Amino acid sequence: METLFSVRNISKNFTGATGGEPFTALNGINLDIVEGQCLLIAGSNGSGKTLLMRIIAGLLEPGGGDVLFRGHSLYGAEKHGERRETEKLLRKELGLVFQDADTQIVGETVAEDAAFGPENLSLSAADVSACADKALAAMGLIEKRDSSPRRLSGGEKRRLVIAGVLAMGCNTVILDEPFANLDWPGVVQTLGIIRDLKNGGKTVIILTHELEKVLALADRLVILHRGVICNDGLPAVVLDNLDPAWGVRDPRRNYAAVEDCSWLEK
Repeated sequence: METLFSVRNISKNFTGATGGEPFTALNGINLDIVEGQCLLIAGSNGSGKTLLMRIIAGLLEPGGGDVLFRGHSLYGAEKHGERRETEKLLRKELGLVFQDADTQIVGETVAEDAAFGPENLSLSAADVSACADKALAAMGLIEKRDSSPRRLSGGEKRRLVIAGVLAMGCNTVILDEPFANLDWPGVVQTLGIIRDLKNGGKTVIILTHELEKVLALADRLVILHRGVICNDGLPAVVLDNLDPAWGVRDPRRNYAAVEDCSWLEK
């Protein structure tokens, strides 16, 4: 399988409050993300998960290091034209689903929201409508295409955001704390989407501290603690070597095995 992202020695520092010492949020991150993989990046709040996602996605400049997308430099390219081309490729490939789905909903109707992305790809009106309807159908929202997004449940809003990503033809999806503020049905709906994305060959990157809900779907587990990668590998192997100081709990204490760690009904 092809390496999609190569994260190389990424660091990020922030100025301390009221002139205090600088704060190191990410320190020497090295990570390869393989195409078609379901990667789980776990860590407690403040571990740097969301910050790392924004840097990988090209939304935030790192303090040092580089991210290669399909071998093309995102931050290290000396020629601005090369960087713009890499960013353009990335926008077509990568879709982001933030923790608060409401912040990504812009349409007055469900159909308008799903069409927002394709409309910015210079497609014809017919193609935009077709892409949006196909994505809404895949997310089980086609019957609500004329409804207001604000009337959707939390789980349905998350599905709508993912529909917008799919309508743009993105093959890679990053989900930041995808189960935040969802009830049981919303979590189950979201897990079903993740399973379908994985089975459809998409690259899925999940940032979460709720391992017990989704671990069974992960091909790989990375533990991030205080801006440093502490472990990286097969989920069962990583869990066998957990350090309590990392702030990540082993969900297997409530389940028989990694394969059972999911709220998705079998």
